[in-house]
Amino acid sequence: MPQLGLLHGRVWAALLGQLLRPPRVVCIRAVHSHSQVAEAVLTSQLKPHQEKSNLIIKTPKGTRDLSPQQMVVREKILDVIVSCFKRHGAKGLDTPAFELKDMLTEKYGEDSRLIYDLKDQGGELLSLRYDLTVPFARYMAMNKLKKMKRYHVGKVWRRESPTVVQGRYREFCQCDFDIAGHFDPMIPDAECLKIICEILSGLQLGDFLIKVSDRRILDGMFAVCGVPESKFRATCSSIDKLDKISWKDVRHEMVAQKGLAPEVADRIGDYVQCHGGVSLVEQLFQDPRLSQSKQALEGLRDLKLLYEYLTLFGIAEKISFDLSLARGLDYYTGVIYEAVLLQNPAEAEEEPLNVGSVAAGGRYDELVGMFNPKGHKVPCVGLSIGVERIFSIVEQRMKTFGEKIRTTETQVFVATPQKNFLQERLKLIAELWDAGIKAELLYKNNPKLLTQLHYCENMGIPLVVIIGEEELKEGVLKLRSVASREEVAIKRENLVAEIQKRLFES
Repeated sequence: MPQLGLLHGRVWAALLGQLLRPPRVVCIRAVHSHSQVAEAVLTSQLKPHQEKSNLIIKTPKGTRDLSPQQMVVREKILDVIVSCFKRHGAKGLDTPAFELKDMLTEKYGEDSRLIYDLKDQGGELLSLRYDLTVPFARYMAMNKLKKMKRYHVGKVWRRESPTVVQGRYREFCQCDFDIAGHFDPMIPDAECLKIICEILSGLQLGDFLIKVSDRRILDGMFAVCGVPESKFRATCSSIDKLDKISWKDVRHEMVAQKGLAPEVADRIGDYVQCHGGVSLVEQLFQDPRLSQSKQALEGLRDLKLLYEYLTLFGIAEKISFDLSLARGLDYYTGVIYEAVLLQNPAEAEEEPLNVGSVAAGGRYDELVGMFNPKGHKVPCVGLSIGVERIFSIVEQRMKTFGEKIRTTETQVFVATPQKNFLQERLKLIAELWDAGIKAELLYKNNPKLLTQLHYCENMGIPLVVIIGEEELKEGVLKLRSVASREEVAIKRENLVAEIQKRLFES
């Protein structure tokens, strides 16, 4: 039975079962060869699968495909971001898409419920990474590194309810920049804020504001307002919603769900509704209640120093000290920040797109130590750019203004007006590729010239090289500008130089 050796393991087992049954089974007696038996068993195995023809073809909830047009936009955004990271001296780093579950637990506070756990497939309990910060801290501790300036672009996963119109997904890309190591206070922190300003300005997203606060100020505020220390982080997560819901709703959550006394919530309300610049920092130094907290005073001193550096960097007017900023993640220990876009009157014709923050970050001095058996700490500060939210804004603006997008970077198209010139076209395009020129041709033996020219116009290809019988005899080629439709004859040996000259001038 050589043909039976090719059967799938499950089908083979089913077939043996059928063959070993007593002869009273009608369907086995009815067939006259092993091949018929195999066919009958295969049919019975496949039937249940054939009934599942109502499959809906879609991407999983909270994920999406990116078309070639969208990829062009995304790559331009990433190029601006990564170029800035490199300009500031960062090294590239990558980590696995999943980590040991123990590496991620107890690092995110209430947000830990959003981590995707994976089914145990090989003796290890794993989870998809929630962000790029915790894997970076694990990398630092595992390799016993004391300092590093790194950037990382990669996908992360969060099991939350997606809001696609706001650029919120379950699978999304993050772009992180971090500075790890012992340095003088606030210099790395100021550079991180400068980087956010450079990136948002470079992407031309319109006016923006970076809210800044400090976890030490917040914790000091909670202490003097009467919040039990065990509820500091839970209170932080409530306050962090003030950019989405009103103070009345936040207060209700703190009292009804987090168990704070109403008078404690009211004291907190006096602070978290304050925002301003360095003058607010000075004012809080004199606050009779807050000045009793050593922790809050440390945070205020660092913020005052931070503002000095931000002024030297020329970005102080972009920074707002905002006590409503809390950043829900548990690992932050000092300065925290979040960038939001501001709607300008000039953009009134655009439909408002509420995407929330487009960049955020802060200082996390204890995270690396959590992975070190001896608890050795490596101070860290970093930022994360919200690529998906920025992409949503850029994509909407391109639709509003009807901008066309080139999906390829082809510079030259090799064409012919005559039949039987495929070999000449292939030789010519090989010369262009070898010279580093981005070139294309149609995959047909005898394409029509008009079809080839229309393709160039549709794809936005700037130049066409035309070769035919006349050109071959004279040892020249025609170089055509697609936009102006002007043609010039060029000696073949001069073609590459002429193309490079034109591309450089354009």
